[in-house]
Amino acid sequence: MKISLGPTFQTPTNSWPVIRAMAERADRGPYYAFASLDRLAYNSYEPMATLAAIAAVTTRVRLMTAVLVSPLRNAGVLAKQAATVDAISGGRLTLGLAVGSREDDSLVAPAGFHDRGRRFTEQLQEMRRIWAGDVQDGATYAVGPMPVQAGGPELILGGTADRALDRVGKYANGYVMGGRANDREWVKGIMERVNKAWAANNRVGNPRFVATLPCAFGPRAEQQIEDAVAHYYGGRPGRGSEHQSPANPASAEAVREMIAMHEELGTDEIVFRPATLDLAQVDQLTEAIS
Repeated sequence: MKISLGPTFQTPTNSWPVIRAMAERADRGPYYAFASLDRLAYNSYEPMATLAAIAAVTTRVRLMTAVLVSPLRNAGVLAKQAATVDAISGGRLTLGLAVGSREDDSLVAPAGFHDRGRRFTEQLQEMRRIWAGDVQDGATYAVGPMPVQAGGPELILGGTADRALDRVGKYANGYVMGGRANDREWVKGIMERVNKAWAANNRVGNPRFVATLPCAFGPRAEQQIEDAVAHYYGGRPGRGSEHQSPANPASAEAVREMIAMHEELGTDEIVFRPATLDLAQVDQLTEAIS
């Protein structure tokens, strides 16, 4: 089981010193990757720009988007951004992508919302062609630079609809789960569905499974997680909603129990995201997983 680290949901203007310190601590270990996330109509850093900056101050830890809302961008620009981060980092990029669920992000992009699934499929096809070095009809040259990782960065995709899981089977290296990654039965079910999509597309080997989970420590830990998740998803979820129940890890013991659950289920990696932008929370997480 690989354990990775990501900053909290909100990252306002003055966040960089803490984000940089978190990434440098992740680079020293025991973390496998440092994972940014994405929203547009939100008080947060842009993920690819963030990872480019982190690539320059780290040497070992992998860099991940978990996840980036791909249909807010066009395929050529995103493919070039990803190849650039992959080159700067020496081949350390994992590109986690999904269609996104908040219409206000599409509104301010601007980008279509109701056709985002179709456009996402087209993006995946086009980016694979770009990373292979194909020259688009009418263009003089291919889009460069070529990524360090042959065929492009590792791709992990999110989503729960049948079409989303079919994309994993067709185009990706694995699947990234969030929201309900704290729910044993839900995790078992989504893994089964991903594996069926993998087999239906005649893929060899196994998909890689990555879970993302908020966490917190201290006397207000549960409230901090609830507040952070509710704010990010655009409102306070009611008891029993997919973002509220069962509980996300709010203690060292709960973190270790979550790791044990995912190890048993076959998850390959967990990204823990402290609910507040606080280096003391990172230190407590590091102690908990060590």
